[in-house]
Amino acid sequence: MKKIVLALALSALVTPTFAKEKDSQASRFEKLELFNKVIHIIETNYYRKVNIDKLIDGALKGMFQTLDPHSAFLDKEVFKKMQEDTSGEYGGLGIEVTQKDGVLVITTPIEDSPAEKAGLKPGDKIVEINNESTIGITLDEAVDRMKGDLGTVINLGILRAGERDIRYFDVKRQKIKTKPVKSYAVKDYVVIRLSQFQKDAARHVVRALKKHKKELGKKFKGVVLDLRSNPGGLLNEAVNLSSIFLNDGVVVSTEGRDPKNKEIRYVKKSGHKELDCPLAVLIDGKSASASEIVAGALQDHKRAIVVGTNSFGKGSVQTVSQITEDAGIKLTIAQYMTPKGRKIQALGIKPDVMVSQVEGEFVEENMYDDGGIREVDLRNHLTATVETEEEKKARLKREKIARKKRIERAREINKHIKNKDKDRKYSASEDYQVIQAIKFLNTVNKFKKM
Repeated sequence: MKKIVLALALSALVTPTFAKEKDSQASRFEKLELFNKVIHIIETNYYRKVNIDKLIDGALKGMFQTLDPHSAFLDKEVFKKMQEDTSGEYGGLGIEVTQKDGVLVITTPIEDSPAEKAGLKPGDKIVEINNESTIGITLDEAVDRMKGDLGTVINLGILRAGERDIRYFDVKRQKIKTKPVKSYAVKDYVVIRLSQFQKDAARHVVRALKKHKKELGKKFKGVVLDLRSNPGGLLNEAVNLSSIFLNDGVVVSTEGRDPKNKEIRYVKKSGHKELDCPLAVLIDGKSASASEIVAGALQDHKRAIVVGTNSFGKGSVQTVSQITEDAGIKLTIAQYMTPKGRKIQALGIKPDVMVSQVEGEFVEENMYDDGGIREVDLRNHLTATVETEEEKKARLKREKIARKKRIERAREINKHIKNKDKDRKYSASEDYQVIQAIKFLNTVNKFKKM
């Protein structure tokens, strides 16, 4: 009797789970059947012949767009470029981009890069690449379009906040060789500006620290670590940089689908240490990824005052996997967390002291048209009739002439603004946020002496 009761109890536990899995499988097969029916209807009824491979690739890309901006299906062409082992040099623009509400947005133009020199700014929306609309394309497709051979020029159509006209920028692709660190001595404080977490970034920070500490001698009062507009980079360098100012403990951990499976990165015990000097970290809305890891670690360990505005909020981990001989996927598999378990993704790092940057610039408005996006601007837009080859060539020629006129008008505006900004040079001693950070560190120093 006991065996029968036990068997019935086990059955009651197992059966619902089994039933749910069975229902889930049935639902999946129904959806796949629906997908197959839709493809069949398109193939047989669409008024033009379709490429089935292209159709399925498009469906797969759309699937990943329902996940997050950083996950993507890598088709044959994109995956091949990622896997190529070539000794040739490829040119870049020096911008970090993301997608917001389906629109391509510049997160950060890297300091001294072709993009920054051309006049591109954080928050600029890229609506055209080489006169083609970016509407409907994935982030990876957009990035792929912007890559090219060294020395070649790309034209970007930009919509800037507060403006209605599209601006056009010609940017020459160059090998991106940025100086990761720029440093200054301001009021007996060392200000270290890190533009990107590239290889040996932490070593460059140490070199700058030693140089200025030697120059200041006994006057040395503390450090301002400037991570504003820093888009991130190598995780190892984020750990290395944090380890300069921390003695021990966790720098960052990752949380995957199973919260129990965590990868933890600890402070490195070896290397140069600055454990006692007052420290402020500057961040803003363009500080992302590795920048947020460092700011979060120093904040959680109460090692630094974080000053500025809320950071970008890029706290996810991606991995690339090959799924067929010539295709792959890039998938978000985990999230970064600060030492105290705070998630960075979409939340960012909130400063201890909120200080906005003061802008004294005013944009001159030059209105030519309403700047709106029309059906003809849409990628793969449908033409009113089935065109002959001659009609298609004539239409493309007309569109090209019209765009050329718009570009020429926009260049007149850009030329005026660039000439106005050309002679302006950065000065740490006049940087409002730097000065505020130093004031807070001075206050800390005074309290320590009391």
